[in-house]
Amino acid sequence: MAIKYLKEKWYRILETNYKYSVIWEIDIISELWKLTVFVEVKYRKNDRYWYGEESINFSKKQKIKKTIENYVFVNNLDFEDIRFDVISILWNKINHYENVEL
Repeated sequence: MAIKYLKEKWYRILETNYKYSVIWEIDIISELWKLTVFVEVKYRKNDRYWYGEESINFSKKQKIKKTIENYVFVNNLDFEDIRFDVISILWNKINHYENVEL
């Protein structure tokens, strides 16, 4: 669902489920124009406990940051040309949070 949404917004999907060691993974790595966008996807069936975007705590952000740093280093990217986004899906409703601070 998130990949379909991104493609409709002109994102080009580069990788999915990119793993850095056993530390963490990035759900989607995409490109929008010349910007590499790392996307964490959170899905919830209901809002009883947490919204998806609320589940990304400090510890998870640190692991995501390390994974992004690894990808940038391995692929010789410029940190000025990257962005971290969160897509939260609650049933069929998508919220896309762009440029989330890590």
